[in-house]
Amino acid sequence: MDFSLSAEQEMIKKTIRELVESEIAPKASEYDEKREFPWDNMRKLGELGVLGMHVPKDLGGSELDPISQVLVMEEVGRGCASTAISLEAHTTSTYVLARFGSEDQKKRFLPSLARGKRLGAIAVTEPVAGSDVAGIQTSARREGDHYVLNGTKAFITNAQVADVYIVFAKTDKERGAKGISAFIVEKGTPGFDFGKREVMLGFRAAYIGELVFNDCQVPRENLIGEEGAGFRIALQTFDVAKIAFAALSVGVAQAALDEAVEYAKQRVAFGQPIANLEAIQFMLADMAKEVELARLMVYKAAWLRQAGQPFSKEAALAKLSAAEVAMHVATRAVQIHGGYGYTSDFPVERFLRDAKGTEIGLGTSEIQRLIIARELLR
Repeated sequence: MDFSLSAEQEMIKKTIRELVESEIAPKASEYDEKREFPWDNMRKLGELGVLGMHVPKDLGGSELDPISQVLVMEEVGRGCASTAISLEAHTTSTYVLARFGSEDQKKRFLPSLARGKRLGAIAVTEPVAGSDVAGIQTSARREGDHYVLNGTKAFITNAQVADVYIVFAKTDKERGAKGISAFIVEKGTPGFDFGKREVMLGFRAAYIGELVFNDCQVPRENLIGEEGAGFRIALQTFDVAKIAFAALSVGVAQAALDEAVEYAKQRVAFGQPIANLEAIQFMLADMAKEVELARLMVYKAAWLRQAGQPFSKEAALAKLSAAEVAMHVATRAVQIHGGYGYTSDFPVERFLRDAKGTEIGLGTSEIQRLIIARELLR
């Protein structure tokens, strides 16, 4: 069993870390406070080829291997969780197109998405259907050479700021999950509009909000795959996205741990740095243990994917573990900071808010437990 990274992977990690430490992390609190989308961060990540991590090289992408992808997501998550979740939403949309799109669709959309000329998003969740993908109500009926979409999507990351949306809708409501299809809908399409942008507890610089479809006409050539393939596409995509989301969560946890360690060494109480106190040392040790365990679970899921082996259960395990570790470690980091940790003067309060979002987004912790249990009980 080899835990070492290749020279290329080490270089990717080093390059992203340098960008995060020099430009992304220093601006994270300001973006969070202003609820301002981090366009500069996305542009710089695009210049490094990160936005095209799922895109083949002949279409302008960097085509990173799964291990490299989680290295990138962890580093970006460590610097700015809002940037990381926006990146995750974009790259998930490119994964769908690269994996399931037609050759024409790939040529039309992937080059500009890979270079960051356009931003992508994926739209599944609705006001009455979150974890229950089969329960979505947005409809798509065939009329001649196009489909007519009606319905509302909710909690969509990159809403408003994205240019290309992968939208899941029911083409046959009588067939339940087997009646779901996936479509490419471009910003500016008549009948496609945006509802409210959510005011979130965490991920505040990301744009998360509603998409509204009112007799929105989508060309037939924008159907991804065939009618009824949407549910299968969604499930396979979510397994890949969970690994990225788990890596993002590890990044948040690592940031909280790093901040707690530095503060403990500087904060003086009872005539000595609190880092000398056994109670603080034990907390830091437990936090480090949890972060490392979560990271290894993420790496295992990514390795299985890279090896072409089944990884659905491991993706759920990684997502569940990393999210709960992020929340626990961020909570401990606030505690170590004491009263200051409860203020916006230190970033640990932001880490805590962002960490909570990792337990909810892309399938709650409860849903991950259901998935894991079903895999175990087969």
